[in-house]
Amino acid sequence: MKLSWEPITLDLRTTFRVAHGASDQRHNVLVYLDDGVGEAAAVPYYGETQEGIIEYLKSVPDLGDDLFDMDAILDKRPAGSRAARSAIDEALHDLWGKKLNQPLYKLFGLNPQNIPLTSFTIGMDEPHVMAEQAKASGHPILKIKLGGEEDEARVKAIRGATNSKLRVDANAGWSRERALQIIPRLAEYDLEFIEQPLAVDDVDGYFWLKKKLLAQKVHVPIFADETAKTSHDVAKLAGAIDGVVVKTMKSEGIREMMRMIHTARAHDMRIMLSCMVESSVGVTAAAHLAPLCDYADLDGPLLIKNDPYRGVTYDGAKMLLPSSAGIGVERIKSS
Repeated sequence: MKLSWEPITLDLRTTFRVAHGASDQRHNVLVYLDDGVGEAAAVPYYGETQEGIIEYLKSVPDLGDDLFDMDAILDKRPAGSRAARSAIDEALHDLWGKKLNQPLYKLFGLNPQNIPLTSFTIGMDEPHVMAEQAKASGHPILKIKLGGEEDEARVKAIRGATNSKLRVDANAGWSRERALQIIPRLAEYDLEFIEQPLAVDDVDGYFWLKKKLLAQKVHVPIFADETAKTSHDVAKLAGAIDGVVVKTMKSEGIREMMRMIHTARAHDMRIMLSCMVESSVGVTAAAHLAPLCDYADLDGPLLIKNDPYRGVTYDGAKMLLPSSAGIGVERIKSS
């Protein structure tokens, strides 16, 4: 199989702000294995850059030709860029589906009608700006980026502007003490759950936080994102969290993401399938596993202006998977 790649620049519809910074563009990499395609998202707070991803890809040895021996092929990926390793995995699955002339969801035995509705992300900003964006979006489910001093004011303003279901994501922006202080207050705004309230490496903090919240009779569900990169991480958090966020970019691909889903189920956790700022390539690849999940946060293509591919489509919050082989994406011809 021939490995090749293509750097792409994604222009965002609005400035995207999280606890770690803001951006108007994302510099990703499309990765190809013969006719298969995947996407590597260069997420700054994950330490990924477009240049670093390409340098990693240059170091990848020959992956062989037996694409049906997936574990053997993926084991040949060198240690390094998680995003690049994920993109290789996606491209391999796309090629696999194309060789068998079936969409991935059929090869996994899944029904695309069972995909949960997706949320739409509101990036961090002044409370009134976020409220305006939430109202203008018209989406029935909103994911609110937090991690600053005005977090309660942000949620209050948005709740005052919309009746949409609300989920909040602190992006590891709170200390233990800050989380314990603010979560009971945020719970008053009828939240579905709170994502990644604590620092990435603070596994013990989740056990501490759960005990403290239970003592206060605060029952808003807590989900882990950056703290749970692999199925091993999910198992370590059993008993401390209510759910886990799965993404191809952090789990290094579809293969490990599926293991994370099964591990979470074994520990009675709920699951949200999510994405970075990605084009239709990466988001559509992930969406084939959405029927296995309880929640979806797959709005990447809705956040960008220049998607190079056509894949999953949206009818409001409902996602429709393409029925063509592999991940099912099609290159958009330049005008």
